[in-house]
Amino acid sequence: MITGEPCRVAGLVAMARRAEELGFDSVWLADHFLLYFRGPDFPPLGSWECWMTASAIGAATTRVEIGTLVSSTSFRPPAVLAAMVNTLDDLTDGRLILGLGAGDAEKEHRAMGIPFEQRVGRFEEALTILHALLHEGQSSFEGRFYQTSDCQLLPPGPRAGGPPFLIGALAQSPRMLRLTAQYADIWNVMLAFGRSRPDAIPPLRAAVDAACRKHGRDPATLARSAAVLVDCSGFGWYPDGMEPLTGSPEELAEAFRAFAREGISHLQVATYPTTIEGIEQLAPVLELLDQT
Repeated sequence: MITGEPCRVAGLVAMARRAEELGFDSVWLADHFLLYFRGPDFPPLGSWECWMTASAIGAATTRVEIGTLVSSTSFRPPAVLAAMVNTLDDLTDGRLILGLGAGDAEKEHRAMGIPFEQRVGRFEEALTILHALLHEGQSSFEGRFYQTSDCQLLPPGPRAGGPPFLIGALAQSPRMLRLTAQYADIWNVMLAFGRSRPDAIPPLRAAVDAACRKHGRDPATLARSAAVLVDCSGFGWYPDGMEPLTGSPEELAEAFRAFAREGISHLQVATYPTTIEGIEQLAPVLELLDQT
């Protein structure tokens, strides 16, 4: 949790159910085991396993989409991950959004005994296998890091072509931009730990549009999403570079509309505090958005 306070899986499920009741369109889970973002002088924070938690939320909800933001392909063999994805998509009757990433937390990888070197190369091979299995139902692949041999994804999932792929990529990562252009249905930018403002979008959008054109894709076919932090507490102090959204319901609703004007069709909103009460404070914002 963003507050640093422990939460049982049942608490996460309760937050997801409350979000669904209030009219949120989706709920999102990070994929980490040990979190070191507080700095080297602090012990790590832990996190419940992403896919088991997503399954609990999927079984407890009926409408909201469930997304991973993002699931690191380094943590699980890609063919195994494809089977997990297929199972959850069936459990939720096709409500899964598959957010994928290469994994950027080196210390976490080292602690867990998971290779971190050549992480984008590993990601590209894993993505190739995942895409083949979830879109075509089979994969035979011989790579440097991963291999499959006449692997089939059975039984078939509830959606032809599987769930939509979401990939996050920044302007300074041309390889990730290329993979986004080649494989993603949705592009994502993580603003929650930086400047959660609509004016951060145009240069990032320009970079992903250019990557699409470079690699033969119409930019209009790629949906856009952004993850932002909203301070519902009036906390007031944040590390350098972190600028969450704050303000009245009317001000927050206008900020969300400004993201839409920048081409963002889906916002992942992290609330501070990450509690049921924090989620409930956004209910008036949703009501205002529903009026427009």
